[in-house]
Amino acid sequence: MRVDNLRNIAIIAHVDHGKTTMVDKLLRATDAFRANQQVEDRVLDSNDQERERGITILAKNISIEYKDVKINVIDTPGHADFGGEVERVLRMADGALLLVDAFEGPMPQTRFVLRHAIDTGLKIMIVINKIDRPGANPEKAYNDCLDLMADLGATDDQLEFAMEHVVYASAMNGFARLDPNDGNMDMYPLLDMIIDDMPAPEVDENAPLAMQCVTIDHSNFVGRIGIGRVYSGTIHQGDQILVVKNDGSSATATVKQLFTFDYLGRTECQEVGAGDIAAVVGIDRTDIGDVYTDPENPVELEPIEIDPPTLSIVFEASTSPLVGRDGDIVGARQLKERLFNEAENNVTMKIEELEDKSGVEVSGRGILHLSVLMESMRREGFEFQVGRPRVLFKKDENGNKMEPVEQAVVECPDEYSGKVVEVFGTSGGIMTSMDTSGIVTHLEFKIPTRGIMGLKNRIMNVTHGEGVFYHTFLEYGPYAGEIGNRQNGAMISMTTEKAVAYALGTLQERGQLFVEPGTECYEGMIVGERSKAGDMVVNIARTKNLGNQRSSTSDISVQLVPPRTFSLEEALEYIADDELVEITPKNIRLRKRLLNATDRKKAAVRAGQVNK
Repeated sequence: MRVDNLRNIAIIAHVDHGKTTMVDKLLRATDAFRANQQVEDRVLDSNDQERERGITILAKNISIEYKDVKINVIDTPGHADFGGEVERVLRMADGALLLVDAFEGPMPQTRFVLRHAIDTGLKIMIVINKIDRPGANPEKAYNDCLDLMADLGATDDQLEFAMEHVVYASAMNGFARLDPNDGNMDMYPLLDMIIDDMPAPEVDENAPLAMQCVTIDHSNFVGRIGIGRVYSGTIHQGDQILVVKNDGSSATATVKQLFTFDYLGRTECQEVGAGDIAAVVGIDRTDIGDVYTDPENPVELEPIEIDPPTLSIVFEASTSPLVGRDGDIVGARQLKERLFNEAENNVTMKIEELEDKSGVEVSGRGILHLSVLMESMRREGFEFQVGRPRVLFKKDENGNKMEPVEQAVVECPDEYSGKVVEVFGTSGGIMTSMDTSGIVTHLEFKIPTRGIMGLKNRIMNVTHGEGVFYHTFLEYGPYAGEIGNRQNGAMISMTTEKAVAYALGTLQERGQLFVEPGTECYEGMIVGERSKAGDMVVNIARTKNLGNQRSSTSDISVQLVPPRTFSLEEALEYIADDELVEITPKNIRLRKRLLNATDRKKAAVRAGQVNK
């Protein structure tokens, strides 16, 4: 039976192609807000980090109503590091809007999210966004989308549907058109196409209940809330249901509260029918993949499988001499508790305590995925330290070592393309395609995840800031051998004091500084990068010896170059194996694992790096 008054659609796209802005405009077009209501742009990016970074991290559910049809809209993350969210939530949809920038066309993460939509069997409608952007080429972007769908193994039905259903839009200016030049200035052509042509849910309302939890929400008042689609039957408030876990175990539970999505909020209701998306309260410790079904006639659904993590980082309690200055949660026990709580809510992360109890290993889908967790923790008042990200290797059937391989794309002015190819060559990358037909050169590479670390800064340097760099996980491939690490040595503080301008003035001639006058430093902290290989221990508190002669003012003033500052991701990509990133609510510091210079020399001797 078709539920004609319901549509479930997901919006998928590469980062920054306009998904969340498009949802804003659909909400406005369907009168979701009062006439005088003050509404922020990108209303769905409710998380602080989402607004600051300009990306969607968590999938969001909303619903809009148009021509008496309820449209459940799922806004998905565009970044491959949050792909675990995409894989799960697409199960709730019957169709997807593929948003593509009319200037950039399909990008690496378009491939990533589109592959999941095709594998899930969704009908895909192409929306060419930003058609009013200078240099936009909507026709090429549309053809590239069809080529990409064919390349990813789309069925004939999916390709036919995409060919016949294309909309040209500018989410920023709030219009959608069936032809780029037809002059329409509202969103109704897109909404009409969703209502008329997107498939309605095909369900059996009389079959036993079957619902699968794909997203977990948490409330301090009622605990975990399981969100998912009702595939068959009807779920009622007060129902006694059977909860079947991914491992096959099961237990009964009572539905205490039931909600459906209503514009930006949720509405409590007594029952939710097949085809709709519901939020269920009352299932203790419910988890991703749990199936809610009828105890008398249980229904089996496919378990949710998620791509494995590719990177791991060890979290440790901070051993810095400045520990406790910025944050108020510094203990190893609290750190462990916080990380194991994260494991309950974040199914895409694998969190395990090390055998020697010295720290907790957190595995995720990429540096951004892991750094979002670190940023959340530092905002909560935690102080901790982390080591260099390690790639997770695995073995194939023949026992050969395999490592994660990424697809990387660089777009840059033609004169810098040679330098970009050279940088990738030294990092284990292999060029797979080069297109010089547009305004900029488009280069694609396959490169081990190990080679990606620290690559963005090098690309920005050789392209003089004009390059655009994206990468996404592609597959596990054969181990690519040794890849060169950081070439330059570090400047390491020898004392625990504040940095002094006079000392920094002499040091900046030897390399690039990471600190400024007045910065609290400690022994073993990395204060700069040398222009040569090999580490150098420096005195950042050295002052000028005063003689009995007068000195002119010009002799006293020191001209300092502004120091290089690191974001959390840049710091994680920068450090070497024997270094750590110290993370506090106010500071990100780089340091050596062994703070004392003598201890570092002894360790080097033991490792056979230095002759006795």
